[in-house]
Amino acid sequence: MASLPTIKQLRYLIALSETLSFTKAAEICFVGQSTLSAGLKELEDTLGVQLVERDKHSVSVTPIGRGVVERAQRLIVQADDLVDFVEGSAGSMVGVIKLGVIPTIAPFLLPTLLPKMREQFPKLKVVLREDLSANLIDKLNRHELDFALIALPYDTEGFLTKTLFDDEFWVVGSKDDPALKNKEVQLTNSLTDRILLLEEGNCLRDHTVRACKRSAVSNQYGIEATSLLTLVQMVESDLGIALLPEMAVKSGLLNQTKLIAKPLAAPAPKRQIALIARPSTARIEEFNALVKVMKTE
Repeated sequence: MASLPTIKQLRYLIALSETLSFTKAAEICFVGQSTLSAGLKELEDTLGVQLVERDKHSVSVTPIGRGVVERAQRLIVQADDLVDFVEGSAGSMVGVIKLGVIPTIAPFLLPTLLPKMREQFPKLKVVLREDLSANLIDKLNRHELDFALIALPYDTEGFLTKTLFDDEFWVVGSKDDPALKNKEVQLTNSLTDRILLLEEGNCLRDHTVRACKRSAVSNQYGIEATSLLTLVQMVESDLGIALLPEMAVKSGLLNQTKLIAKPLAAPAPKRQIALIARPSTARIEEFNALVKVMKTE
């Protein structure tokens, strides 16, 4: 019987096709560059074709290599499904759960969530991946994650989606800002003109624009933040104001600053925190358990 490629070799090829860098691919696969190179050479020898073109300046995947990558990705998904099936058969609430979380949720919810999970389910290990919603969705589809914790509205068609709780937006600005003098703040056009945003690709940016009921929100400096911490620093530098999720405000994000936060007048715009999974997930009991724990937060 002819030799067959190994799952490890196929993972090496997929990582290289995504990064076009032996160094980066080795980092993704948690191996040395020499190990990755040797594994790819063995794969080429096994298949009898050249999969990768390489020289001192560039790396590319050959046409037949791209076809192998597509088929390898399907094989990896099936292999992961097999592992999920076996782990599920061993009993619920044991093994490893790969959970993706967006950056505007992770630092505010996980510090209380993870200890509760460890206390209630000591045999269940939660491995985290922080990334943007689009990337988490992609990793779910590729079976690189079991579940993802994201904010709605967001397109989750085709996924099992459980809404956990609402997270209203608060206005953050200087304590001397006249717009923040009242107990609640009206979201007027003059106010939205001053709102600072996160960069493109972050769903909180889209939620902010939607909350302002505008097709776009811009500021006179034309700059955008890469994180909520940077956004707070920009507000503290008097570049504008910001809409922050209530969970971020109440977690103490504004501590050590001179800023204040005020709730918006009803009906206040909000996002919804949700847990999503593939409908075919073999870890449905773990999914439901996570939902139950998170709803108590």
